[in-house]
Amino acid sequence: MSKEETFDYQIKHCWHAISRMYNQVAHGEGITTSMGFVLININSKEGTPATKIAPMMGLESRSLTRMLKSMEEKGLIHRKPDQMDKRSVRILLTEEGKQKRSIAIKTIKQFNEKIQAVLTAQEVNNFYTIFEKINLVIKQHNRINQP
Repeated sequence: MSKEETFDYQIKHCWHAISRMYNQVAHGEGITTSMGFVLININSKEGTPATKIAPMMGLESRSLTRMLKSMEEKGLIHRKPDQMDKRSVRILLTEEGKQKRSIAIKTIKQFNEKIQAVLTAQEVNNFYTIFEKINLVIKQHNRINQP
């Protein structure tokens, strides 16, 4: 079996192509793809507790801390003590952050529309079914191999 015939190669190869495409758009907006994903995960009205963002994105908290600092320096977000829990900090979008968030959402929607335009309804259903099964295999593997 060649590497091109493996599932992980195809998934990784495709994800890298998507990532490069998103990075080109993000770069033109003065942000990174990761920043765009953070912006999408922040509630645009109420903000989001800082502690909730990393798990939503599958990031380490240290990585997120550096990214939030950079985003704050770029004027995309600001921090505010949580009104309910004074120990917690909420991350809120600035007007600039809301604008970049909107661009990120639009970019993702356009990409999805382009894909849906070339796939049949059955192919879309098959895609989601296949990825559900791949995730099931991964979950089963992780359960078996946990210490």
